[in-house]
Amino acid sequence: MAIRDVKEFAHLTEADVEALGREFDQIRADIEESRNDKDAAYIRRLITIQRRLNVAARVMMFGSNRRELWWAGALTLGVAKILENMEIGHNVMHGEWDWMNDPEIHSSTWEWDNVCPADQWKHSHNYLHHTYTNVIGKDKDVGYEILRVRSDQPWHPYYLTQPVVNALLMTFFEYGVSLHDLDIDGLVKMRLENPEEFKQKFLDILRKQARQAGKDYVLFPALTGPNFASTVSANFTANIIRNVWSYAIIFCGHFPDGAEVFTEEELENETQGEWYLRQLLGSANFTGNRLMHIMSGSLGYQIEHHLFPDLPSNRYPEIAERVTALCEKYELPYTTGSFPKQFWQATRSIWRLSLPARKIREANQKRLEAGLPRQRGKITPQGAENSSVAPAPSSTPGHPTSVSPASQT
Repeated sequence: MAIRDVKEFAHLTEADVEALGREFDQIRADIEESRNDKDAAYIRRLITIQRRLNVAARVMMFGSNRRELWWAGALTLGVAKILENMEIGHNVMHGEWDWMNDPEIHSSTWEWDNVCPADQWKHSHNYLHHTYTNVIGKDKDVGYEILRVRSDQPWHPYYLTQPVVNALLMTFFEYGVSLHDLDIDGLVKMRLENPEEFKQKFLDILRKQARQAGKDYVLFPALTGPNFASTVSANFTANIIRNVWSYAIIFCGHFPDGAEVFTEEELENETQGEWYLRQLLGSANFTGNRLMHIMSGSLGYQIEHHLFPDLPSNRYPEIAERVTALCEKYELPYTTGSFPKQFWQATRSIWRLSLPARKIREANQKRLEAGLPRQRGKITPQGAENSSVAPAPSSTPGHPTSVSPASQT
């Protein structure tokens, strides 16, 4: 069920929410004032490491006819692509390093190693997703317009294919991401709001996909001469490794139990404090060591990333200490767990929601009585409804791929 009033859901007064907002503002101010050469050295060092890994992988491909070098090259290239997409590209495009005034490491100039054009990613992700996080009808990340991810989303026989569709999305995740800024909902309904814009964006996507394919499946394989075919397969494997990893990390951020969704009513006259609260309630973290967080683009700190998406990712650990302290102070949930646990919860919900709901109120009632968070794919039990929790807008009948009939802004 979707939340329509975060203050009421969190049992906070308006004054509490605004006080919380001021404390979050202070965290931002403190980090902005303390950014220094050490932070700049971090991202520059990481870019250097990533580029060296990329070169090493390409060199290994010259021996890709040998199994050990094929695997070494594919794995090394996969790691290089993960680093570039996650901790480097994603965060650079958020503007986390714009304060350095380095034209090569700037959100306005960075183009990542991904088939999704950077400018379209910055609109669909940085603007739509981060502004309207988990708001049904606004945030296209809620189900990616192809998955049923809420129990109050009407079931359709199409969703029986959801486990297969989800597996395909995971395998070819970058291609799904590349379509994210297109008005797919309008295309399915044959009601495109701006056909010319759709056409231009689609052509830009095709051009970016062609460049990526030319690089990974023509140019670099051709350089390896007789090992062309084995290099193509190794490069393809590296891309799949990156896709599966990126999918797993991203789905841990908003789909585990405890990550809430919201109705558009919540956006009406939303204050900065309420925006912070919505980001906190709609996101989920996972635990891990420093290497795990670097490889995940620091999205194990998804809550901190959504509160402060343009602050340097290497500062998230210290930010997290202050955020958890505020959650304790205001008695707010701080959703976190191990990576396997969070990924399992997200996957379990997607599988469960492929089927019509049965006996879900009773199961969720037991969880609430035990003090556990509501599970994704479980609707609020009878008698436990709160006026701040409301059914979210449903999909348009006959169009199962549509998460919401509302158009994107």
